[in-house]
Amino acid sequence: MWRTIYVSERLAVSSSDHAAAESHYLRSSYRELLVEHLFVGSLLRHLWRNGVFDVEVLKSQVDDAGYDLVLESNGVIRHVQLKAKVEGSTTSVPVNIRLADEKRSGCVVAVVHDPTFDPGSFRYGWFGSPPGLPLPEAWKSLAVARHTKGNASGVKTERPNIRKLPYSKFLERGLRLDELAERLFGKR
Repeated sequence: MWRTIYVSERLAVSSSDHAAAESHYLRSSYRELLVEHLFVGSLLRHLWRNGVFDVEVLKSQVDDAGYDLVLESNGVIRHVQLKAKVEGSTTSVPVNIRLADEKRSGCVVAVVHDPTFDPGSFRYGWFGSPPGLPLPEAWKSLAVARHTKGNASGVKTERPNIRKLPYSKFLERGLRLDELAERLFGKR
């Protein structure tokens, strides 16, 4: 399940833990890529072990279309916006509206991991609909996101194509990989 870390807990973290936590922030692009590779490998392994061999994985080179991966199996195509989150971190994730407006079967998958990156400990957040259906209507009520850094005047301007998806709005949280695979491709 999702866990909030309070300031008092952060103060009790050792210096080595603090350095590790800082590396997650400072090297977030590397962390996200590592989690993406571990996720894809774990998903393919899970499907293989369950007799599903017809899986395609396509990687978007630019993420301005609202998705990071395209997963296809048995006629089901999923455009997936993947979000890597360390346990206890951020309370919302940015979602591109093009995922809802242009991609049938679009979905958002949050990969919640501990600092060890052990795929066996991954839990998943799910925001999507059954195969063939668009994102749930709930996405339309999400707040417009703002840039994390201010402009020259220090103003954090709106990002009109990006919405803030709070974890509380994820339809399911704490899913195991087998449960997530079922959400992605349906029962097999």
